[in-house]
Order: sequence, then structure tokens, then C-alpha cells
Amino acid sequence: MTVYDDLVGQGPVIEQLEAAAHAAAGVLTGDAGAGMTHAWLFTGPPGSGRSVAARAFAAALLCPDQGCGHCASCHQVLSGTHADIEVVRPAGLSYSVRETRELVLRSASSPTGGRWRIVLFEDADRSTEQAANALLKAIEEPPSRTVWLLCAPSPDDLVVTIRSRCRLVTLRTPPADAVADVLVRRDGIEPELAVAAARSAQGHIGRARRLATDEEARRRRADVLAVPSRLTGLGPAVEAAGALVKAAEAEAKAAGVERDADETTAMRQALGESAKGRMPRGTAGAIKELEDRQKSRATRTKRDALDRALLDLASYYRDLLVVQLGADVELVNVERSRELRSSGGTPEATLQRLEAIMTCRERLEANVNPQLAVEAMAMALRTG
Repeated sequence: MTVYDDLVGQGPVIEQLEAAAHAAAGVLTGDAGAGMTHAWLFTGPPGSGRSVAARAFAAALLCPDQGCGHCASCHQVLSGTHADIEVVRPAGLSYSVRETRELVLRSASSPTGGRWRIVLFEDADRSTEQAANALLKAIEEPPSRTVWLLCAPSPDDLVVTIRSRCRLVTLRTPPADAVADVLVRRDGIEPELAVAAARSAQGHIGRARRLATDEEARRRRADVLAVPSRLTGLGPAVEAAGALVKAAEAEAKAAGVERDADETTAMRQALGESAKGRMPRGTAGAIKELEDRQKSRATRTKRDALDRALLDLASYYRDLLVVQLGADVELVNVERSRELRSSGGTPEATLQRLEAIMTCRERLEANVNPQLAVEAMAMALRTG
């Protein structure tokens, strides 16, 4: 067992991080540590395991044995309780300069365990321009024992001045058989269901686990894949667009209700809530700030859920294109092979539909109203 056990299909990355962890251990004893640096950028497609790799590397840096996976330090890092690592997950669609400056101040503190002070910044690409400038200053002149681990889909998602100062770690989409193996071995999923979930998730490990364990998630995905057959006219196209947006809202709400309730309860208890539910004076501001963060996170969660639905829809047209071209490539949606083979149309029209889906994703990223963006996409899918 090591801290890298959950990093699926990333052999070269694991070798790179293991070598760096050994070099980092040498730095602590006075060696030059040529394989270690103070800033790292983990990139890769959604679901490839960017944050998993970064967390595993953090555990290896803080572990006396460079990532044994069973010592107290490793357990604390992997469970999110280690005092020398701060994990940053932007709650909203962006991460502000005020938040970044506060983070930079915290990152300058000395490690309590004597090894490293680590900041793991998930979705670092959500930083605003001003926040990126504040982050750049911290990366340019870091304390000697501070390590920054940034995560983003691609190097181009961060300003060139930041990425030029980071060592790049590039993850790939893990193969479906490797994801299925993890689901069977670690989560006890039946092999047939694990293979189907891994294939449907297209290498996204977290998504594969949800599809394998949550029947409602499988139903929502089936509804998305049924959209092409519903686009028979203007009215049905608008209805299908509305259904996609509402499904994303429902998924986001389901994901957030329990988490928000737990956060609110913990906050109220920490602020001194009485047995009768009364709060001390002066605590209303803290509660309001938490509620604002939760609302911002809900907006981001809805956009993420909608983006996943669009990727599922794109997989349908990708499969249709494979069938139309007679390519010897495995289908993502094997269960719909008969439907796909009986569909009409031309490869050119299918490519136009795929382009419409990608344009919709870009519009959502630019903060366009989701309903309008999806309705425009549905019109384009209908007309081909």
C-alpha cells in the first residue's frame, strides 16, 4: 500500500512524483534536491485525478518514508486533517483577490511538523486576474518550506507567468478497464456494472463511482441520452432544453442539501449556539457569510452538473459519428448501438451538432444564462 494507490492509470506520473518526494527528503537533510521545486501544476482532463495526484504527493512530502500510506501522517493528509496542508476548493465560480491574499498570508507560516507547509489549490483556474497576480507574487518568493500544488485542466488555463514558475505534472484519461478494476477492487462493485459505469464515465473516476452506486445518477444520464430522439420540433426542443437545466438543478440541490446542513450545524455550534437554538450576539455576520458561500457554491455545482450532462450528450453524437464513418472504435454507449445504427443523417451534420454542444459549454463557462445557452444548443441540434 502507498499513497498512490487511488491514482488510476498514471504510471509515469507516479514515477515523477516518487522521485520528487525522495529529492524533497534530501532537501530536509541538506542535499541540493534537484528533483524538487516549490511550485507544481497538475493538469489533465476532468476525472483524470488531478487533485488525487496532488494530495498523494502532499502525503509523500510529509511522510518520513515518502508516501508509505499507513503512517499517521499519511492517514491525516488523505483524510484532510493534517495541520501542515491546506486544501483550497473555490466555493463559487471564481476565487477573489481578497481570498488569495488571505491564503498567501496563511501559506507563509512555518510547518508544525518540521517538514513542509503545503497549499493544495484545486481549480486554480477559477482565480480572477487580480487573484492570479497576488498568487504569482507568492510563488515567485515563497518561504523556504512552503510548497504550492496547483490543479487546472490545462496549463493554458493559468497565466503564463504562473505556469512558467511551476513544474508541470500531466495526467491522462485513465483507460476504462483500469477504472473498472478500481471499482471492483476498492468499492466492491459487480464487474459487469463496473465496466459499464467506467465506459459511460469516459475515464472520469468519480463519475464512474456515482454511476455504479447511484441508480438515480444512471437514470439522469439515460434521460440525457434520450434527448436526441425528443428533438422533433421547435416546441419539443425547448422542452428538452428546460428538462436538461432542471435536471442539473435537481442534481446540484441533492448534492448540496446535506453538505450545507452539516456546515451550518457545525458553524452554529462553533459560535456557541444554546440548547434552545439561540445564537450569541455578533454572530449573524458569520452565519450570513456562510450562507453566501453556500449560494455561490450551489451556482457552481449546478453549472458543473449541466456540463456533465452536455458531455454525456456529446458522447451520443460521438458514437453516432463512429457508426456513420464505420470506424473500428468502441462505442461509449454500447447499450444504444441499435438505435445509433438506425439513425439517419450525415457525418457533416453530426459534426455540426457536436460543435453546437461545445459552443454551449463555452457559453456556460462565460457565464451566459444556462436556460438561454441550452435552448440555443437545442435549436442547433434540431436543425443540424
